[in-house]
Amino acid sequence: MTTPRLPREDLTAAMAARRELGPDYDDAFIETVVDRIEETLDARTAAPRTRRRAPAPEPRSGDRDHSLAMAILSLLAAIPLSAISVVNAGLPGLLIALAGIVLINLTYVFRPR
Repeated sequence: MTTPRLPREDLTAAMAARRELGPDYDDAFIETVVDRIEETLDARTAAPRTRRRAPAPEPRSGDRDHSLAMAILSLLAAIPLSAISVVNAGLPGLLIALAGIVLINLTYVFRPR
């Protein structure tokens, strides 16, 4: 069921009639337009709403998302691990250290919930 709309043609015709009648009929014109708008609003509020969002499930106490903490800890761990691996093993050591951090993060993201 569609929501009733106030036809633009009706408003255009009412504006043209207002111009023809002059300023003496402004109060009557305003009353008519306000009545039409109120009818349209009443029809909209009476129409049943079909689209409703399902409420988001509430997180359980032990089911918190620690993604931000994991990202921060990964960055903090990457700094000293990078320095240690470059000093001791060069570029291959750096790549291995960063690959380990990436694997830990991927394991965390794709863990069973």
